[in-house]
This record gives sequence, structure tokens and C-alpha cells, in this order.
Amino acid sequence: MKLIIGNKAYSSWSLRGWLACKQSGLLFEEAVVPLYDAEWDKRRDGDEFAPSSGKVPILWDGDAVVWDSLAIIEYLAEKTSRDLFWPADDAARAMARSMAAEMHSSFTALRRKHSMNVRQIFPPQRPDDDVVADLTRIMELWAQARARFGGEGDFLFGAFGAADIMYAPVVTRIVTYSLPVARFATGYMDAVLRHPFMQDWIASAQEEEWVIEQFEQPATVA
Repeated sequence: MKLIIGNKAYSSWSLRGWLACKQSGLLFEEAVVPLYDAEWDKRRDGDEFAPSSGKVPILWDGDAVVWDSLAIIEYLAEKTSRDLFWPADDAARAMARSMAAEMHSSFTALRRKHSMNVRQIFPPQRPDDDVVADLTRIMELWAQARARFGGEGDFLFGAFGAADIMYAPVVTRIVTYSLPVARFATGYMDAVLRHPFMQDWIASAQEEEWVIEQFEQPATVA
């Protein structure tokens, strides 16, 4: 398998796809391409990127190609074991899938105004109301998952899985922009950041030479 991803410092969707590949336990080649560099438009037209219209991450497994992080999670769950990614309990799995899908389609204010940058920690400033609304909803989801299905584990549904993969970039955004969170959430966030896969990703991001200035600024606020 070959996974093509963008800059580890900035690419939140790449992080999700990469975490999914790591979680699968399968061997894969990792190819990092700098986002928005001089070759970006040309690269988007290349054969390897054509199926995704140039978006990353994109996973090649022989002749099979999968793009979109949630699709990569599902593909790898089918290829290996659903239990690596999703809770065994039906009710827990239903909630985990719903949370992953909501992350996939929602929280646009948080994502737009607080771009991922795992190399920075900016001074706190009051987030916009729409960002606060996103954070409030995320806290509700995390609290429900932890209370109903977290058990003795450190993660949303006990063991690290697909829901944590989908929300991992949210954790990094909260840290980067010093965003306000509920008190209970700090333990969960610490568990995500301490996970060996996340430690490896963050360490690699620190070593990258690429800098995208638009992502090196404090949050965009109204």
C-alpha cells in the first residue's frame, strides 16, 4: 500500500488517513507532498492524484484507490478487522459511526478559522460565536461517548479507534489555539496526544522544512 499525504504540520485530513493506516497494522509506503508549492497544480493532474482530483490523503492498494479519510478508515476496517476501528457493541458502534460522520461533515467554523498547525501554540483569544458553538457540540459528543461507552479506557469508546482518529486534529487545534474546553476533556486530549502514533506524527512535523505562511498566523476571527 502507498499513502500520499500533505504536510504533517498542517494537513488534518492527511493525519486521519495516516492514523488509519497505522491503526490497521498493515505495512504501507508513506509519500509526503508539500501542499500549495510551485508543483502543486501540476501534481494534481498526475496519474496518482487523478482519482481524488488532487486531494490528499489518497491510498493506493495495488489497483484499488481510496481517497477521503473516512473512506480509508472503512476500507482498512474491511481489509483487516472491524474491531480495530469500531466498537464491538452495537449501540457503541452506532454512536461512533455517527460521531465520525458528524466530524466529517460539520464544524466548518472551527476548521476554517483555526487551521491545523501542530508546530505552534498561539496565545488564547476569545473565539467567534460559531467556533464556540462547534466546540460546545464537540464537548457534548465527547462527554456522551465517554460516559456511555468509555469504560476504563482512555479514549472515546475505551480503546483507540476510528472516532478518535477523526477527532485527533480537533485535539491539536484546541492546543494550538488555546481554545476553551470542558474540564473533563483535558484527560481525553492528553491520551490522544500521548498515543504513540500521534507522537510519531508530531515529531515528524517538527522536522519538516516547509512553511505555509497563511497557516502560521493566529486564528482568523470576525
